[in-house]
Amino acid sequence: MLYLYKIKQHFSPIAVATSSSLSAGFFYFFTEEERLFRANDRPFNLSYHYADNAIKTSKYNLFTFLPLNLFEQFQRLANAYFLFLMALQVIPQISSLSWFTTAVPLILVLSITAVKDASDDINRHKSDKQVNNRMVKVLIDGELRNEKWLNVQVGDIIKLENNQFVTADLMLLSSSETVCFITLTSIALSGEVRCEPPNNRLDKFKGTLTLDGQTYSLDNDKVLLRGCTLRNTEWCFGLVIFGGPDTKLMQNSGKTTFKRTSIDHLMNVLVLCIFGFLASMCTVLAIGNGIWEVREGSVFTAFLPREPGANAALSSFLSFWSYIIILNTLVPISLYVSVEIIRLGNSFFIDWDRKMYYPKNDTPAQARTTTLNEELGQIKYIFSDKTGTLTQNIMTFNRCSINGKAYGELFDFSGQRVEITEKTARVDFSWNQLADPKFTFHDHSLLETVREGNPEAQAFFRLLALCHTVMPEEKKEGELYYQAQSPDEGALVTAARNFGFVFRSRTPETITAMEMGRTVTYELLAVLDFNNVRKRMSVIVRNPEGKLTLYCKGADTIIFERLHPSCNKLKEATIGHLNEYAGDGLRTLALAYKDLDESYMDEWRQRHHEASTAMEGREERLDELYEEIEKDLLLLGATAVEDKLQDGVPQTIEQLAKADIKIWVLTGDKQETAENIGYSCNMLREEMKEIFVVAANTADGVKEELQRKMFPEAAEEPSVKKARAGLFWLQKTETVQDEKVDGDYGLVINGHSLAFALEKNLQLELLRTACMCQTVICCRVTPLQKAQVVQLVKKYKQAVTLAIGDGANDVSMIKAAHIGVGISGQEGMQAVLSSDYSFAQFRYLQRLLLVHGRWSYLRMCKFLQYFFYKNFTFTFVHFWYAFFCGFSAQLCLDTYYWTAVNQFFVWGSLAAYFAITFTMYSNGMFLIFTSSFPFIGTARNSLSQPSVWLTIFLTSLLCILPVVASRFLFVQLRPTINDKVRCHMTQTIRCRRKPELMSDSYNFKCWPLLVSSFKEVTIT
Repeated sequence: MLYLYKIKQHFSPIAVATSSSLSAGFFYFFTEEERLFRANDRPFNLSYHYADNAIKTSKYNLFTFLPLNLFEQFQRLANAYFLFLMALQVIPQISSLSWFTTAVPLILVLSITAVKDASDDINRHKSDKQVNNRMVKVLIDGELRNEKWLNVQVGDIIKLENNQFVTADLMLLSSSETVCFITLTSIALSGEVRCEPPNNRLDKFKGTLTLDGQTYSLDNDKVLLRGCTLRNTEWCFGLVIFGGPDTKLMQNSGKTTFKRTSIDHLMNVLVLCIFGFLASMCTVLAIGNGIWEVREGSVFTAFLPREPGANAALSSFLSFWSYIIILNTLVPISLYVSVEIIRLGNSFFIDWDRKMYYPKNDTPAQARTTTLNEELGQIKYIFSDKTGTLTQNIMTFNRCSINGKAYGELFDFSGQRVEITEKTARVDFSWNQLADPKFTFHDHSLLETVREGNPEAQAFFRLLALCHTVMPEEKKEGELYYQAQSPDEGALVTAARNFGFVFRSRTPETITAMEMGRTVTYELLAVLDFNNVRKRMSVIVRNPEGKLTLYCKGADTIIFERLHPSCNKLKEATIGHLNEYAGDGLRTLALAYKDLDESYMDEWRQRHHEASTAMEGREERLDELYEEIEKDLLLLGATAVEDKLQDGVPQTIEQLAKADIKIWVLTGDKQETAENIGYSCNMLREEMKEIFVVAANTADGVKEELQRKMFPEAAEEPSVKKARAGLFWLQKTETVQDEKVDGDYGLVINGHSLAFALEKNLQLELLRTACMCQTVICCRVTPLQKAQVVQLVKKYKQAVTLAIGDGANDVSMIKAAHIGVGISGQEGMQAVLSSDYSFAQFRYLQRLLLVHGRWSYLRMCKFLQYFFYKNFTFTFVHFWYAFFCGFSAQLCLDTYYWTAVNQFFVWGSLAAYFAITFTMYSNGMFLIFTSSFPFIGTARNSLSQPSVWLTIFLTSLLCILPVVASRFLFVQLRPTINDKVRCHMTQTIRCRRKPELMSDSYNFKCWPLLVSSFKEVTIT
C-alpha cells in the first residue's frame, strides 16, 4: 500500500544548505549490516548506539579552529616556505633582515584566509544550531511532548503537522488523510522493525515490520525522508528509522569534489619553477661569495676579522641561506590571496549582470563558486540536457492517437492540414464545470467522440485519470489544482479532466474520479512504480462492478514489447502516428490495459506480499512479478505533449559554435524527438554532409556503425597520445587525437547502443567518431550514462567541459564536468544546488562564457603577468647589487621601504585594476567607443605556457641589459680609481707569469700602466 499520496517531497533550501558534508563527530564500534529497533522503546534502542538526530556540518570549534586552520593553511607550499623563511631570519649569522619583513605579509595572508574560513564555519554553526533546535512533538510516556530535533532517537514516534520539515527518516504510521492497517497504540506497544543499514540510495528501501505475529513489508513508498516538507496533510505520525548523519539526506551530502582551474595547476607549476630558479640564483651568489672570500676576503680581515673556525666554505654556505631570505620576494606570498580577490570581484560581476536576470521568475544569475570564473573562458565541450534546458518544460496536451485514429490536427475540405493559430476556434468545454479554463484544444472531433460514448476513447482518458501519481488540491468547490511530480504527467491528467474524466481524490486504497458527470470510486489494489529501468507505470484497480483492470503507460518501445499479438495491426497504425509526432518534436507515451482474473489476482497478490517482505533479493523478485503481469497488454493509443523551445536557443548555439565550442545533447527522449529538437536548435542542418545514426543492439553492430569512414585515410584504430602532466609530471595522460574530416557531420546514438559503446573496448572508437562530428545527440540515456559520457571526454580529450541541466537526473552529469550549470526551472532546485553557476534561461550561457568567461580569463592573465613582472623586477635589484658588495648578502633597500612598496603594489594594483577594468568595460564606454571593443570570442590560449615563459625571459633580459651595458660603458669611459688599480694588478700578474714581457727594462705594455697607476695612488 502507498501512504505518501498527500506528501509532496522536495528538498528544502534550509535542509540542503545545512548538509554540505558528512558529520565527523560520530563513530560506531560495529559494522551495521541490519538495523533492528522497537517502537517507543528507548532503553532497548540505545543499547545499539545508533546515531541521534543531531547534525554537525561545521569543521571547527573554539579550541580547534586555530591549530586546525593553521595546519590546513601550511599545507600550501608557499605558506610553509615563508614559515621556514621566518625561522631562518631569527638566526643572526644568516639574516640581515628583521623577522617582521616576512612575518607581516605572512600573518596578513594567514589572517585573511582564516577570517574567511571562520566566517564560513560560523555560518555552518548557526545553520546547524537552527536545524538542531527545531521543535517537534515526540510520544514519550504516552503523551506528546515538544522536543528539540537533536534529542530525537531511533524508534521514537513523532507527530508532524502541515508545512513542517520532516525531522528524520520516518516510517509513516498514520495521517489525517488515511487510516493505516495498523493503529498507533498497537505499534507503540509491540512493533519491531528490521531494515537495511544506513545508505545513500534515495529510491530504494527494504525492511519489515513485525506486529502481533504478522509481518508487513516496508519499502520506499512508506518512508518520509529528512529534508522533505509535509504538504496538504493536517498531521501525520511517523516512526524514526534513521537519525542525523544516518539519514539518506546526510548520506548523500558527502564532500563535493573540489574543482580547480587550469590556471591553478599552472600557478603551482610556476611556483615550483620559481623555487628552483631562486635556489639557482642563491647557489650562484653563494659560489660567488666563496670565490670572493678566497681571492679578496683576506685583504679585509685586518679591520673585519673572521670568527674562529670561519672560512670561505662556511661563509659561502651561510650566504646561500642569507640570499634565500633576501630574495624571498621572488616567491609570491600574496599570489593566492590576490587571485582569490580577483575571482571574488569577477563573481560579483556575474551576480550583478542585468542582462542575465530573468524578470518573469525574478531570478538573477548566481555564481555559486568563486574559484572557476576564468575557466569559463576555456570551455571546449558543452553537455546539455534537452527537456527544461533547451525547452521550456511547460507541457501542453497537443495530439493523441486512439484506436488507430489521430486527433489534434485540423484539415480543410480538400484534406490539407490547416495551421493552428491564436485565432483558430477552440474546443468549448463549458459543459464541464470542473474543466481547467487554461486548457486549449482545437480538434472538436475528439470531444464529440468521447461524448458519443466511444468505449476506446473513454477507456483512453480513464487510464489518464487513474494511472499517475498526481496529488489533487480543491481549495474551493469546483476549483481543482493538481500537483504533479513532472509537468508532462500534469498535462495528461489535465487533458483527461477537460474531456470529462476528472481525477478528484485518492487514498491509499481508493481513487475517486468524475466520469462524464458521474462519481466513480475505484479500489486501488497495486501500484507498479515508474523508474528509469522499467520506463513505465501501472496501476491495478477494481471498478464498482468488481472488474479488475491493469492500466499501463510508458515509453512506446517498452509498451510495444508487451502487447498481445492481436494488437499488431493497431500497433502499426499507432507507430505511424508516433513517428509523425516525434518528427514534430513532441514527447510521446503509449497507453495499454489488461483485464485480470480474480483468482489469478489473489494468487499474484500473495506472491507479491512474499516478495515485498523478503529482505534478500526483494527487487529482483518484484521485477519478475511485474514482468509477469505486465504482458499481453491491449493497446489503447498514444499521447503527444508539446514542450516548446526556450527563447534564443538557436541563436545561442550558433554563437557558441562560432567560438569553436562543441555542444552534445544528452536526453532521455526518443530518437525522433531528439532529432527534431536538433534541427529546431540549428544543431542538425540539412546542409550537413551526413548524419550518422547508431542504433544497433549488439556490441559488434555498434562497432561496425561507429567505424564508418568519414574520410578514406582514417586509421583502423584511434590514435592515442600518451604524456605526463601535473606537478613533477607524475600524472599520466592519454589523449585521443583529433582527425580532420571533409565537411560537417552529425551523430545520433540511442541508449541501448550507447551502453555498448561505453564499454572499455569501444569507448575510444565512440570518442573518435563523436569528436569528428559537429553535433552529437545521445537519446534515451540514463543519468549514469550522462555522467559516463562526460567523464570519457574529460579523460581522453584533456579539454575543459561544462554540463548544464535543470533536473535531478542531470545532477550526476553536472558534478562530473569541470563546470556545472543549473537552470532554475520547472523541475525543482536539485540541479541548481549541485551546480557552480545558475540562471533561468539557456540563452544566458552565451553571455556567461563569451563575456564573463573571456573577461575573467583575460583579467587573470594580465594580473599574473604583471604580478610576476613586479616580483622579478624588485628581486633582481638585490641580485645585481650582490656583484657590487662582495656577495655579502647586504640589503640594497631599507626593510621598511621594501615591505611598504610590496604591499602598496599588491593592493594598490588590485584596486586600480578593478577600477580601470570596470570603467573600460562599462556600457557607457562601449556606447562611446563602439569600434574599440570588438567581440573576438574566448581567449583560450592567452596564458599558454610559452607566453608565460617568454614574459619571464623578457623580464629577466630587461633587468640584465641596462646593468651590464652601463657597467661596461662606465669602465671604459669613466673608470674609477678601483677600476684602474684592478687593471694594474691584472697586468702585473700577467707580466710576472710571462717573463718575456719583463725584457728590455720592463716591457712598454706594462710600464706605462704601472707608472700612471702608482702616481694616481700616491697622489690620492
